[in-house]
Amino acid sequence: MAAYSLLSTCALSSIPSLNSNIPSRSRTLSLRTHNSYRNTPYIVASSLREPSHRTYSPTPESSQISSLNKLLNSCFVICTSVALSVSVFITDVDSAAAFVVATPRKLQTDELATVRLFQENTPSVVYITNLASRQDAFTLDVLEVPQGSGSGFVWDKKGHVVTNYHVIRGASDLRVTLADQTTYDAKVVGFDQDKDVAVLSIDAPKDKLRPIPVGVSADLLVGQKVFAIGNPFGLDHTLTTGVISGLRREISSAATGRPIQDVIQTDAAINPGNSGGPLLDSSGSLIGVNTAIYSPSGASSGVGFSIPVDTVGGIVDQLVQFGKVTRPILGIKFAPDQSVEQLGVSGVLVLDAPPNGPAGKAGIVSTKRDGYGRLVLGDIITSVNGKKVANGSDLYRILDQCKVGEKVTVEVLRGDHVEKIPVLLEPKPDET
Repeated sequence: MAAYSLLSTCALSSIPSLNSNIPSRSRTLSLRTHNSYRNTPYIVASSLREPSHRTYSPTPESSQISSLNKLLNSCFVICTSVALSVSVFITDVDSAAAFVVATPRKLQTDELATVRLFQENTPSVVYITNLASRQDAFTLDVLEVPQGSGSGFVWDKKGHVVTNYHVIRGASDLRVTLADQTTYDAKVVGFDQDKDVAVLSIDAPKDKLRPIPVGVSADLLVGQKVFAIGNPFGLDHTLTTGVISGLRREISSAATGRPIQDVIQTDAAINPGNSGGPLLDSSGSLIGVNTAIYSPSGASSGVGFSIPVDTVGGIVDQLVQFGKVTRPILGIKFAPDQSVEQLGVSGVLVLDAPPNGPAGKAGIVSTKRDGYGRLVLGDIITSVNGKKVANGSDLYRILDQCKVGEKVTVEVLRGDHVEKIPVLLEPKPDET
């Protein structure tokens, strides 16, 4: 509107300068017409009357004035249209600008920390493909078919990769894909079925290997934030967050059924494909290896488990150095805990103690049947080195704290009396 008024004023102010060239009679007529048109139309009409014997013919000056007036009117209309268009455009731009955010919303401090943690640790996480050999029924060709996948992480610059044993179980060939999507054939260095840990080796350039920072799991607290990185369902690197829901949990190994103690429970989503991936604390340090979920449907239900890094570290060191874990054993088979509870006693009932095993050599008695087919119970182990044994988990926990070649005192309930038997622990036989 301001532009329209300004242009109107400029256009009208230029008219008198043009009227100065009009003859005095015509100028007087124009002024009278302009000033008296509204109030005295009759006078205007009579003043415009000319004698009948005269004929009006335009002069060159009047034609020039008429052309200038038409040009002026055209310019005025064009300028007004432009002014209105500009004003409408400015109005539209202003109204649209009200819905545009000038600057992007800034991330909060905790968000920035999470983003940084993911970016810094993703290069350490790898994707593992388990290939099995299958023979085609028609062509008899041997093919490599993917039978499973999981996650893992780089342990050191020598190319060692840590994952779960159940990720690589039954594989004829293994392939490891790094964060930059380069893939390498992997060899099995060693594995521990009881703790569900395996170590692989890849021949990759050192500049592509990014070892993950190793932390400590002994001082963890329930409620602290944790982060899980992996490749669930074969997707690219995925980050899930949560807290530590519980400590010192116990789960069974997927391979042997042997209990794994001091497991970390978390509500961070752990889906198929996350197995073998790292569990990190808020500083980005490794505190556990994701290994299992508790879910009847097989999907994440908010109850995930990770093997603590303190346990994993000792296993990895042995596997890298010796290719196997030299864990001590008693060399016995024992009954399920429910069977012993039905007997009304507390301890581990020995079902079998082979003569060539540590327990058999020490004289521990197995469960047998007599000549009449009646069951004769064997020894019931109640303590080892003075530590009470109430069930099989207690026995495994105590043996994990012992070393190969160590002599322990095993207290057993034999019949109605207690005996103490010294047993020399031996290493677990090699696994294939």
